Amino acid sequence: MSRRPHRFRYGAWREGPDPLASPYDVREAVEQVGREMLSGRNVRDALRELFRRGVGDRPGLDELRERLRRRREELRKRGDLGGAIDRARAQLDQALALERDQLASETSDEARFAELELDTLPDSVAPAVQALKEYSWHSDEARQLYEQISEGLRNEIMQQQFAGLKEALQNPDPAAMQSIRDMLADLNSLLANHAKGEDTTEQFEQFMRDHGEYFPDDPKDVDELIEQLARRQAETERLMRSLSPEQRAELAALMEQALQDADLASEMAQLRDNLTTLRPGMMRRPGVRASGTEPLGYGEATGLIGEMSDLDALEQQLAPNDYGSTLDDIDVEVLERQLGSGARADLEALRELEYQLQRQGWLRREGDRLRLTPKALRQLGEATLRRIFAELDARHAGTHDDQRVGAADERTGAFLPWRFGLEQPIDAVRTTTNAVLRRAAGDDDRLLRTEDFVVAETERRTQAAVALCVDLSFSMVQQERWEPMKQTALALAHLVESRFRDDALEIIGFNLAARSLSPLELAEVEPEWVQGTNLEHALMLAGRHVRKFPSAEPVVLVVTDGEPTAHLLGGDPWFEYPPSPDCIRATVAQVDALSRYGATLNFFRLGDDPGLARFMDAIARRAGGRVFAPSLERLGEYVVSDYLRARRKTR
Repeated sequence: MSRRPHRFRYGAWREGPDPLASPYDVREAVEQVGREMLSGRNVRDALRELFRRGVGDRPGLDELRERLRRRREELRKRGDLGGAIDRARAQLDQALALERDQLASETSDEARFAELELDTLPDSVAPAVQALKEYSWHSDEARQLYEQISEGLRNEIMQQQFAGLKEALQNPDPAAMQSIRDMLADLNSLLANHAKGEDTTEQFEQFMRDHGEYFPDDPKDVDELIEQLARRQAETERLMRSLSPEQRAELAALMEQALQDADLASEMAQLRDNLTTLRPGMMRRPGVRASGTEPLGYGEATGLIGEMSDLDALEQQLAPNDYGSTLDDIDVEVLERQLGSGARADLEALRELEYQLQRQGWLRREGDRLRLTPKALRQLGEATLRRIFAELDARHAGTHDDQRVGAADERTGAFLPWRFGLEQPIDAVRTTTNAVLRRAAGDDDRLLRTEDFVVAETERRTQAAVALCVDLSFSMVQQERWEPMKQTALALAHLVESRFRDDALEIIGFNLAARSLSPLELAEVEPEWVQGTNLEHALMLAGRHVRKFPSAEPVVLVVTDGEPTAHLLGGDPWFEYPPSPDCIRATVAQVDALSRYGATLNFFRLGDDPGLARFMDAIARRAGGRVFAPSLERLGEYVVSDYLRARRKTR
């Protein structure tokens, strides 16, 4: 046989979503977390907001909560929670109709007396069932229907509390019922001892050996057993609270009659008391309003209540303001049971995203606290700086190139035509390339022409000592200036780190007092409810910074939205409003000190406060600096452009 070579064909996947595609974009998630942090949130709250909204096409917790709401409405319309009473009433009416038909066919005085007895029955179901307890039935079929009322309700009550009793109750012979009584007695003894704080480990193990067939969920310890039983008992309590007072009283009477065995009723009552003592909070949940018309039996009604309880628990776990919770606290099994496998996949994608953010080094955990990593900070700074430069280019706001030769020149990647007097060296490779291309085009066969010569464009790299003073007062948050301020500072920090590494940047935040901040600390700083704008202290720290680098170009940039209302008094910050003469004098003294040192001192005024405008104009004239009043959208452009312009200054 001849062997034919295998042939393979490759092409784009067309069978649906790409099976190899990542369920989320980690970089997009990092940028979303960063934007939330820049607006004033901490990492934990920013991450929670990310999970609430979702990432890309992946839905978040908000969408899951909306699905829960729709599911809750479906359950509410499923049926009538008082259906157990209606079902008992229907069975009783049917039994009485059969009995009356039988009595009508008899001619004895006993039959007439029985008819009279039936005519005097109470209208309510429970009293009527109780009144017929000693009645001598003439119709066997009617008697069986009557017995089914109590037996059926009793079986539903027991099966609802104990999932493993269904088989024992199908043929309730005396031995089976005695086994159930023994189990209840042992269970109540176990729970009572556990409530006293005794060690019940051995007693629990013996109980499971004797009665484990009644507990198919196989609890591992007594606490898990209590949790299972209490949840089922809570469903019964919540069902009773969901009924009207009349329905509640009637169902309670029917249940009491159904448990007509005195020992069984006593053990069930004791079990209810033990569970209420051990798990009191579970027994206090409010009732449920159902709007369905189809009557539900006792077991169906408690099952619906159980599903509603699951939805309540899920809603609590998905709540956006539940700060102590994490995605790991969400019960995945219950979520899948209520909303399907798609909801589980969405939640697991969010969990995987949180894991990948830490595994790939975007976030790090320090104890119970999450923090940004330098890698994530660089990503935020790069994204902000890229946006700023894109807007600069779009608006033609000026160039930041400097073609003078310096000790630390850097090529920009562009070339300039050579002309006599330029100090830059001729780029031999590019010059030769230009000559070859010209000769190939047949323009001229001369080896070199003057137009062929080019020099490499460079950017001057004189060192600068830059102090960026940013206002952290609460008014920055109130007027929505917090995020633009942070974005500007991080973009400038990234620009210095990536392109001007010889420069020394210090970020100084100030409100009642000033303090130096690393870019990471600035990204994570949260608003403080303190009064005061201590510009004097900020300029003092700026002066200390620029004096550490005597050979560098000193640049001080101030971003603020308020007049100075605080200064140092005896080494401590002192707040005064309106600004006092002492505060103004202290601030101006720092401005004069920086001016004498030769620092470039420029101000970026946010808002249109007339007092702030007059003050800044005065000190800018005094220091030979400038005042800018950019919109919030263009703050980053102004600060970055001014830094690039100021650092070229020759001292």
